[in-house]
Formats: sequence, C-alpha cells, structure tokens
Amino acid sequence: MFAALLIFASSLVAIIYPLKLKITSAHHAESLELGEAFASGIFLGIAFFHMLPEARVTFQQVFGNGHYPLAELVCVSGFIFLLFLERLSLANPFTPSQTTIPYVLAIMLIIHSLIEGTALGINTTLSETIMLFIAIIAHKGSASFALCITLMRYQFSFRHVLFIMLFFSLMTPLGIGLGTGLTFFLQAKPGQIIAAFFNAFAAGTFLYMATLHHIQFHKRTHEDHGMLEFFCLLVGLVLMGVIVIWV
Repeated sequence: MFAALLIFASSLVAIIYPLKLKITSAHHAESLELGEAFASGIFLGIAFFHMLPEARVTFQQVFGNGHYPLAELVCVSGFIFLLFLERLSLANPFTPSQTTIPYVLAIMLIIHSLIEGTALGINTTLSETIMLFIAIIAHKGSASFALCITLMRYQFSFRHVLFIMLFFSLMTPLGIGLGTGLTFFLQAKPGQIIAAFFNAFAAGTFLYMATLHHIQFHKRTHEDHGMLEFFCLLVGLVLMGVIVIWV
C-alpha cells in the first residue's frame, strides 16, 4: 500500500509545473516548448533504454536466440502506425486521426503502467520488489511529465488533461492490486509474449513522438532557440540513461 501511494504521488507531483503552464500558457509559451523538447528526450530514452531492450530479452527467453529481430519489427510497427495516423490527418483534415495520436500515446503509457504495477505485485522476494519499485518510481515521474506536456500541445482543456493524468497515475497502484490474481498468467508464456509485444510496440510510438512528431511542432527560424530545445531534449535522454544505470 505504501509503495502504491508513493508511486501515485510521484506521478501527480511531476505534472504540477506543466499544469501551471497550462493555466498561464500565454505568458510561458517558451517554457512550454522547452518542456516539450525535454519530454521528447524522455520518450526517446524510455523507448531505447527501457521498453525495447526489455521486449527483446523477453522474446529471446520465450522463442530462443533466433536471428529474426522480432522486437524491432514490432517497434517499427508502432512507429509506422503513428506516422500513418498523422499522414492521414494531413491528407484529410476532417478525419479525427490527428487528435487520436495523443490518445494512443496515453493508452500506451497507461497499459505499460498497469503491467509495471502488476509485475511489482507478483514479486515474492523482498530484494526484487525493492529494485522494481525503485525502477518504477524513477520512470513514473518522467513519463507523467512527458505525457502531460504532450496532451497540452494538442490544446486539451485543463479538466481533460487532469482527468487523463489522474487515470494514468492510478494505473500502477491498480496493477499492484491485480498482481496476485494475475501471477500465473503473467509468468506463463502467453502473458510474457503479450507484455513483450506491447513494450516493443509502445517503444515505436515513443520513438515517433520524440523524432518526426517533435520536428513537426518545432520548426525554428532562430538557430539559438533551436539549439536550446535540442539541449533540453538531450537532457531528457541523458536522464533516462542515468536512471537505467542506477536501477
């Protein structure tokens, strides 16, 4: 219970500053753009340092050391899926695909949080539980910040953003509660394959958000500001790399 409360609190603390910018966006447009660049670095780091390697290891454990890059294939599928949605919206501005993108991203993070919480709930040894808790709480705040910033880019209302973020914050604690009941399924091959498939697919969506999608929203005429945004993206990426070293 205490671990669930800490994880929930870390998610909410991370969105205080972005939501404050939402209320006073007219006066903090530059800060919001730098925050978006930082969020792109977080997405890039989560994709390459966390989700994709985890999916690759799981696929190898289930199917053996085959030569076909299955995790990478699923990752590219996630990337292409969001690219398709964005191309569709440009071809026909009346389609809802453009506004679908942030929802897809939110769903990816929500399901991943649920899986993480469930994994924490099924661990039986104290050492494994502590290590997984540290890993989750280290990533949770960063992911919460990145998701909140992305939702704000799409001009969602304050109430809408807050509702999605509260729902996202509750997923890991809910997963902890579900862990005991899903122990057998998640330890069996079908559960492992589903989790690995999802991690790889989500990594592709995060990769898209951090690269092509970021470039579309940040076409700068002033090189100095563009370099500042690049630096913020790099800080987010390095932060995720440091977290992986520690946990």
